[in-house]
Amino acid sequence: MLLDKIKNLGTQYFEEAVEIRHYLHQHPERSFQEHKTTEFILNYIKKIDNNIEIFTQFSKTGLVAKISGKNPSKRSVAIRADIDALPIIEETGTPYQSLNNGIMHACGHDLHTTSLLLACKILSTLKNEIDGSFWCIFQPAEEKLPGGAKQMIDNGLLDFIKPDKIIGQHVMPNIEAGKVGIRSGNYMASTDELYITVEGRGGHAALPHEINDTVLISSHIIVALQQIVSRFIPAHIPSVLSFGKIIANGATNIIPNKVNIEGTFRTMDEIWRAKAKEKIKTIAQGMAQSMGAKATINIVDGYPVLYNNPDLASHFKTIAQHFLGNDNVLDIDLRMTAEDFAYYSHKVPSVFYRIGTGNASKGITYPLHSSKFDIDESVLEYSSALLAYAALNV
Repeated sequence: MLLDKIKNLGTQYFEEAVEIRHYLHQHPERSFQEHKTTEFILNYIKKIDNNIEIFTQFSKTGLVAKISGKNPSKRSVAIRADIDALPIIEETGTPYQSLNNGIMHACGHDLHTTSLLLACKILSTLKNEIDGSFWCIFQPAEEKLPGGAKQMIDNGLLDFIKPDKIIGQHVMPNIEAGKVGIRSGNYMASTDELYITVEGRGGHAALPHEINDTVLISSHIIVALQQIVSRFIPAHIPSVLSFGKIIANGATNIIPNKVNIEGTFRTMDEIWRAKAKEKIKTIAQGMAQSMGAKATINIVDGYPVLYNNPDLASHFKTIAQHFLGNDNVLDIDLRMTAEDFAYYSHKVPSVFYRIGTGNASKGITYPLHSSKFDIDESVLEYSSALLAYAALNV
């Protein structure tokens, strides 16, 4: 039975998967700079099978590998892993801790890459028993706008491979190892970056009647913009507007001429997303003008809403239950975090699922993007096998 073969291969390749993950974890690279990671992936795939076709024209880093079964034209399925890391100083203290100071695989992309590499090996091992073409996308720069997915799509990736479906996997530390989670329909939020500059006439803080208090004006803008979420967007559409950076480079008795504000806007609806961004500009500019200052707003478009095709999500859930058992496949909630896999989901029927990596008994509980994030590596025994099995059955 093919399922048993795939599971056995996952178990057989477990120690190799751990070694690969440790190497990747020790040698993380920032978004759009994953040159050595790409070289490692390329060399590993060549060792699997020299006949695997490799394509590098869609991005400066990352690559796409094609594994052909008996009847390559019967179907075309893509599997994607992101390969970049984050600008974080690692504090896990593990033997495989990052050797690149200030860069860390704190979002699990080392596991994603490892799982896809071993899924390639499983599919290649079984190529004389399976039908279809399987495209393994090792994508750069998920962590940095405009995102590696957009770059590869803009450079013709999907037109070239013409996938019927695409699968993505992501770690989830608050789900126990041994389980996966899936949600149908809209799953992850869009994300846009907000940059607001408030300019006025600064001066002595003791003479407010002679100046424009840019700090006070900025405060009013931040408060007023909360209307976007509380009064403008329909209450049934999850939305978040947050500001994490304000620079008012004055002093206790100096009001600066300029204040810079930076934040993020996220929502689950593309129509309201566009309307809300226009409203942000109107409110910020109007508030500044009413108080004698000027506001300049720059909104950098980020990732769209990630959409799991309902039919495909339902089918994947059945596949995962068959592979892991019914009790180990969870229905999960919306997330207001964002993912550039969303770009694929607006072009091709897509499924993006979460693989549990937490283990409280081992102290593996730290969240994504934490300097102490790690995974329960037992998941490497089946993470690649599940990817391969899903690719063969979606």
